[in-house]
Amino acid sequence: MSDTVQQVKDKLSIVDVVSQYVKLERSGTNLRARCPFHAERTPSFFVSPERGTYHCFGCNVGGDIFSFVEQIEGLDFKGALKVLAEKAGVELVYERGGKEQKDERERLFELLEVATIFYTSRLSDAAKKYLKERGMKDVTMQEFRLGFAGGEWSMLSDHLKTKKFTDKEILDAGLAKKNERGSLTDKFRNRIIFPIADSAGRIVGFSGRIFGEEAHPDAPKYLNSPETPLFHKSKILYGFDKAKVPIRKLNCAVLVEGQMDLLASHQSGWGNTVAVSGTAFTPEHAQLIRRMTDNIVIALDADAAGIKAAGRAARAALQGGLNVKVAQLPSGLDPADLILKEGADAWKKSIRDSKDIITFLLDVLEEHAKSKDNFRRSVEIVVLPFLADVTSPIAREQYLGEIAKRLGVSESAVAEAFAKVPSSPEAGASRETPQSATRESVDYGKVKQAYAILLWQQSLPKPAIDVAAFKAKLEEAAGPEVSKNLEKLTGELESLRFGAERLFARTQSLSGEFETLIRVILSERLSRELAEASLALKKAENTANEAEIAIHMQSTQLLTKKIAELHKKG
Repeated sequence: MSDTVQQVKDKLSIVDVVSQYVKLERSGTNLRARCPFHAERTPSFFVSPERGTYHCFGCNVGGDIFSFVEQIEGLDFKGALKVLAEKAGVELVYERGGKEQKDERERLFELLEVATIFYTSRLSDAAKKYLKERGMKDVTMQEFRLGFAGGEWSMLSDHLKTKKFTDKEILDAGLAKKNERGSLTDKFRNRIIFPIADSAGRIVGFSGRIFGEEAHPDAPKYLNSPETPLFHKSKILYGFDKAKVPIRKLNCAVLVEGQMDLLASHQSGWGNTVAVSGTAFTPEHAQLIRRMTDNIVIALDADAAGIKAAGRAARAALQGGLNVKVAQLPSGLDPADLILKEGADAWKKSIRDSKDIITFLLDVLEEHAKSKDNFRRSVEIVVLPFLADVTSPIAREQYLGEIAKRLGVSESAVAEAFAKVPSSPEAGASRETPQSATRESVDYGKVKQAYAILLWQQSLPKPAIDVAAFKAKLEEAAGPEVSKNLEKLTGELESLRFGAERLFARTQSLSGEFETLIRVILSERLSRELAEASLALKKAENTANEAEIAIHMQSTQLLTKKIAELHKKG
């Protein structure tokens, strides 16, 4: 495997890999972007083509092409190697025999692949006929590796044993359970099988839809793999391995509820569609989506249960920092039925006409409200809790304005009602004031990393930069409330000093890179101050205080000018 790793490194540069996930821009000898691992407005994520490494000054992560793919795709090393080998066109060759033993996870991956081949080879004509009646094409069945589990009690388990897999491995993979006699009984029987893959395309579990004359009438319509060492339903999205590239390309993900909905959507040209697998949409799912885009359209069933599920999914997505829209489907139709009965254009229109979550809720509540007072109470009970999940202070201000306009009341009245809404634990950070939220990111992010570089340079006999001059620039850029605490961080930063040395020891333009970092820190501080000034201006306008309006107006104009000048220099 070591030869394979080197071949991949020889064929893929750090720029080749990272640029497929984020938009890079030139910054001296390096490239920079907004970090894909944490939310930020100003780029603090740097890529060094010279060293073949990346580093974020905001969240302090870094590494090479393998660690990048591991983190952004949520994979282990072997999963990242599989992804990168495919990109590089390098055939994976694993060392076999000798003293090396395959770990348990690798054995489970192999077992699930064998099971997938077993199921797909048994996709019956009756199952194919049903799938085609639901609008599925042969190419879609093949691409998503659909299969079939017959009614036999242990056919899969017996087959896996012939491939030298143990009872324990079959149980650990979630494909069987022990019966009263102590032998294995297959979990999936009389079902159309949908293999579920991780982001590298490796099968980690299955979902099975009941099918066939032998199926028990009381059996659940859908059955999913249980939690296993590989399958965690709160972190896995069906179809994500195929959707991640279209999601990045279209800068949007579409969320549906079931496997058939996803297949129909992909078949209709919406390759950016993903589906949950036997669970509600979770904040972990939201983080998975956010690696690719900040935007999601939720398109769940149009019945009452679907609308409730859409609401729960929207809250999780908002808490995860996503911009959320909802596609309203015709009553009684799920996405697969809509596409089958009314065509792909109808599905396209529903996605294109999707509404921002707050607008969607206001429209639905207003449509069903019996009176204005009833509408107001519904907004307080239903809409304001969603507002508590919005992480952007600016977005919340905009929503407050829209809600006030719909209710015919002042924004201050809505803001007062919103202040009484208890915030969920996940949304606690989003309810912080702009001052507290941004000041912490300045204190413990890029400033700390920059100060670590200064400590490293200060310890050298011949520093590559003027330490005193750059320290003064850093203190000026970070602001007085941060610079006065720099000296107190020395003990904590001792370990970072060595990290800075490893990261920058070979660079030929430390001065230029440090100047860029200073500009990023200053830009973030100015942006924070602009957000605070804009908020103060809004409050002054609401109270019609002309004196304060003039002061805050002048402040926002000055800060806007400074930010524009800074961007010109960058």
